[in-house]
Amino acid sequence: MATAYLLPIKTAAALFPLLALVLLLPTAVLLYRRHGVMSRGRTLSVYGFLYYSLTAFCMTIVPLPKQTADMCQRFAMVAHPQWMPGNTFRDIWKEADHKIGLNALVLQNPAVAGTLFNLLLLLPLGIFLRYHFVRSLRATALIGFTVSLFFELTQWTGVWGLYNCPYRLFDVDDLIVNTAGAMAGWLLAGPVARMLPTLETLDGRALAARPVPFGRRLTALVVDVAGYVLASVFAMAVMTFQSGTAPTWTPIAVFVAWFVLLPLATGTTPGKRLLLLKLVADDGGPLLPWRLTLRALLLGALAMPFLSGLFLAVVILLNEPYPSVLFTTVRDSGAQGAAAVLTALSPGQLLAVLVGFTLTVTCVRKTLRHPDRLAPHDRISGIRNATLPHSRAIRAARGAAQGTAQGGRGAARDGAGRRGSGTRRREGRTGRRRSHAGRHGGRAGCRRGRAGCHGAAGAARDAAGATRGTAGATRAARDTARATGAARDAAGADTQTAAQSPVQAAAWPGDRAAPVAVAVAQDADDAPADADASGRPLATAATTGSAAEAQGSAADSR
Repeated sequence: MATAYLLPIKTAAALFPLLALVLLLPTAVLLYRRHGVMSRGRTLSVYGFLYYSLTAFCMTIVPLPKQTADMCQRFAMVAHPQWMPGNTFRDIWKEADHKIGLNALVLQNPAVAGTLFNLLLLLPLGIFLRYHFVRSLRATALIGFTVSLFFELTQWTGVWGLYNCPYRLFDVDDLIVNTAGAMAGWLLAGPVARMLPTLETLDGRALAARPVPFGRRLTALVVDVAGYVLASVFAMAVMTFQSGTAPTWTPIAVFVAWFVLLPLATGTTPGKRLLLLKLVADDGGPLLPWRLTLRALLLGALAMPFLSGLFLAVVILLNEPYPSVLFTTVRDSGAQGAAAVLTALSPGQLLAVLVGFTLTVTCVRKTLRHPDRLAPHDRISGIRNATLPHSRAIRAARGAAQGTAQGGRGAARDGAGRRGSGTRRREGRTGRRRSHAGRHGGRAGCRRGRAGCHGAAGAARDAAGATRGTAGATRAARDTARATGAARDAAGADTQTAAQSPVQAAAWPGDRAAPVAVAVAQDADDAPADADASGRPLATAATTGSAAEAQGSAADSR
């Protein structure tokens, strides 16, 4: 039983280095574009997940049976899928020979071991989905079910048509158990994920230490060299097809166009554009042609001779009259194939390859020793690499911008609400002040109204009294005038009598009327001296003025 599971693990271990080498460049490009860095923690997690995926797939298909004519007859029992859930318990009871016991039902039961291995098969997947990919439990269950379904369909279709019939059973219980294993891995990864730092934290630390990672620039250089080689081969093939021969300067022209003209026009090479890098001058100015040419020549002399030598060797080998025999020899295993290749190279070509390899190693060593990880061609030419925002930084910036915009709109709404409430409070205070002022004004108006009413009534009473006083004064004046006229008459009579007999008037001491009448008459004669300018007596003028004032007061009150 254990041997059946060790064979897939050994197979995955043998295939993993080749698969890792093939996927190294695409993985590096993907990680650098998404996260800006390929930190040790993320690299270990990525290749750990790659090795686990390869092992899980090998556990599904390995060992591969030998294709024979009677294969479908040998595996006829697994030709039809098993759709009944719970069939695993029937297998366990069958493998236990219907015996109840710990050894029979659990420890020595192959069906229990198979179920346990199916549970453990996708357990690491749940861990990776939670820690590396940060997925939820529901998403983990869905992905686990999908992966398990892919494995079961691979078995049911005979490795997708590689075999004429299936050699393993499609079992619905395996779907259930695999999905449960993925969910169990997600649950178990919780404490581990809380203890370990997040991958984003590791990426942030690596970027803080090296804003432009050396691996990112090296990946861009590898992409540029691969693109340059493909473009040169394509150009030479086109020229050979058109004119029969390709000029020897074709690789040089492609090199100048790739590493000088394109950066001069766009500020970057295709490889750097893919890795989100650009070229900038140390002084902040534009990229000058002579600086780009110097940098390209230094790059070709220090970093590319090894790859260029291999490229030239391949071109020479293709032009030799015996390439088919040579490549037939190369396909042989062991050191004989490598020796055949080295033998096919001339001493000058072999020396160029060795010198290029030495210069490349020296350039890498000097670059890693520099504090800013600047290569010799960067320092001499005065042109260095700068990073463009990677995908995660762009998403974070967009999220921050959206959060800032939402916060600004919320603050504006809060400010408007506060201003509105402040305005309403001020309007309320103003209304209350106006209400108080209105009440005070009403009270003052009432007081003034009462005072005016009382004043008008008093003025009317005074005017009525003055009118009555005027009437009395008029009657008194008439009486006085009549008395004055009677006094004049009496005085005139007495004067005449006295003039006729003065002695007789004086001798009448008992008659007091005459002296009184004389006094009254004298007073009456003196009256004009005390009259006003109109000739009216003062008593009459005073009475008339009082009446006029009373009438004026009555008019004012009205």
